[in-house]
Amino acid sequence: MADQPSTGSRLNVVRVIGVLERGGAQLSALRLSVALRSHGMVTRLYAGDATAEGLALAAAFDVPAEAFAQQAHLQWVPSTDFAEWLRARLADAELVHAHMFGAWWAAAVAAPDGLPLVATEHNAVTWPYGDFVTEARAAVPRVAAFFTHGPAARTFADSLGVPAERLLEGRSIVEGFDARPLPGLPSPRVTFAGRLHPEKGPDVLLEALAMLPDPPATLLLGDGPLRESLTARSIALGLADRVLLPGWVRSPGPYIAGASVHVVPSREEAWSQSAVLGLGLGVPVVGTAVEGLPETLGEGRGVLVQPEKPEELAHAIDELLRGRGVPDPELGRRYAEQFTNERIAPYYADVYRRLTVRGTTHLTG
Repeated sequence: MADQPSTGSRLNVVRVIGVLERGGAQLSALRLSVALRSHGMVTRLYAGDATAEGLALAAAFDVPAEAFAQQAHLQWVPSTDFAEWLRARLADAELVHAHMFGAWWAAAVAAPDGLPLVATEHNAVTWPYGDFVTEARAAVPRVAAFFTHGPAARTFADSLGVPAERLLEGRSIVEGFDARPLPGLPSPRVTFAGRLHPEKGPDVLLEALAMLPDPPATLLLGDGPLRESLTARSIALGLADRVLLPGWVRSPGPYIAGASVHVVPSREEAWSQSAVLGLGLGVPVVGTAVEGLPETLGEGRGVLVQPEKPEELAHAIDELLRGRGVPDPELGRRYAEQFTNERIAPYYADVYRRLTVRGTTHLTG
């Protein structure tokens, strides 16, 4: 009789991530690591490269973390040096879960035979530092289960030839659905939460705000390479007294709760924790019709506009501020419920336990 997966015994999990920084994929990995403790799973985290802020974030979650290098782009690039560094750190692992191409490629090279390897892609891989499709395809047979967050990541995995029975829907824990508004925040207000990076579109939001007859106070929650240019542009557009940049916050819920509109103006967005948080808080959410956002905001849960169309975004914000076309908040709340700790942790714990049954090397459906 085959061994059955235990539901209570301790399991040593090594989590590997291409880059450890303050971002959505990293928060997803860290929240999962914490949530799985109640299922007897203890996690150590190894990163290809890391920022000081990323290492501090792991420490805040009480997840032991160590980085191989800094600024090495190892989420996108296969590195034999990283694989060799990782090899010695897998000695007592019972399962490896690697996030981002460079991490799961290195883990596939480093992991000894019989050690289950789980891979996750949080976005489509666009190969900004060289085309490594051949290397990726060569590593796929070593992957026991492959999680994809959003349709673009799923298409990428399909292109690599990942067998259908090993493909699973990636799911992230979203925290803060019970948040209460932070006292003293302006009202009405618009909120944005994410990296201040071109792919997230905060610059488009500024242009849209400038088109409104009476722009509301707007909070851009996050940090990133666009911070200085956004500050300068808000001044140029006459929005300096309207746009606030509080910086990165670990828990944006209290800022978003009670907002008039929450905006996700992304140019690229595999799956948006920010949009789900807004829905879970009952706040009207406007997002762009790119990648995974139509799935999140569709069926009347939110409002969709075309990317890089500030005039469309301005119209949608203005309509919601006037109380017109406001989605039913209960639709959003019900959708968001599937991304709580209580729903997500057992989902991953079941996969991990199935893969650590003696003699199991891959999911078979």
